[in-house]
Amino acid sequence: MTTETRKRREYTEDFKRDAVALVTEQGCKPSEAARSLGIGDNLIRRWKREFEEEASSAGLDSNEREELKRLRKAILKKASAYFAKEMK
Repeated sequence: MTTETRKRREYTEDFKRDAVALVTEQGCKPSEAARSLGIGDNLIRRWKREFEEEASSAGLDSNEREELKRLRKAILKKASAYFAKEMK
């Protein structure tokens, strides 16, 4: 039995921005916009979040943005571990 590897589709920056604009500027729900574009609604939500993060760190250079991303990831990891420990 062979296993086919699915190639992940890649989308242009313009496509992503247009998809997010359907939600932010035209008032569509992410699920409606995704359905009309033939993609998953989680993609639109992720792209929207990424663009918002990018806009909030617009005054930073690329090194500072990478550091901010690394710190956010570390904080989330520690918070997850903390709450997982509390749930036991």
